[in-house]
Amino acid sequence: MRLDKFICQSTNLTRTLAKREIARGNVKVEGVVVRKADHKVTAEMDVWLDGASLNQRQPRYIMLHKPVDVICSTVDEEHPSVLSLINNIDKREELHIAGRLDVDTTGLVLITDDGQWSHKVTSPKRECSKRYRVQLAEPIAADAVAAFKAGILLRSEDKPCLPAELTILTPQEVLLTIQEGKYHQVKRMFASQGNHVVGLHRESIGAIELDPSLALGEWRYLTPAEVASI
Repeated sequence: MRLDKFICQSTNLTRTLAKREIARGNVKVEGVVVRKADHKVTAEMDVWLDGASLNQRQPRYIMLHKPVDVICSTVDEEHPSVLSLINNIDKREELHIAGRLDVDTTGLVLITDDGQWSHKVTSPKRECSKRYRVQLAEPIAADAVAAFKAGILLRSEDKPCLPAELTILTPQEVLLTIQEGKYHQVKRMFASQGNHVVGLHRESIGAIELDPSLALGEWRYLTPAEVASI
């Protein structure tokens, strides 16, 4: 990792300020003053800034209970971002959302600054399951369980979705577990069956379940076991 990036991840300094400290000779690596911002360092190296030892900040892993009218993006003129709900945290701008939800969908959202970990969550090749609680406008068709298990072919798609698990709770409330994240996939799957989604809530991603103690808009860090489960 570049020295200036290491300093940014270990302090509250911006990249510009980190480079300034390096150029002034205020940074030592393994006891030697380094004046090049692109000098390569590792987490095991002894890095000092103004006489203080630096430790690289560990990656952060967060679950958030998303409310409606909040978007899983950073820029929108009409709605705030879910990132705005994460307060009292350093360098919030370095966080990103691993698996998005529509503005009218509630439930589990995972947020991190670990790109490799978020790729495991979102990559189709990983087939990381997501479970949704779905409210429907009309009673679910009797043959829907078999149709979802066989693979729903969405409109304008060449290949059907991967087999999905549909559990009927009531005629108009179901649990749906899918392994993909296509655009508006859940809503489109039910639309293909002549039904309409009126309420959508994500309960889990992989083995990570939304913490029932989190109210809408609240968040917490994932446990080590939850992080390792992905």
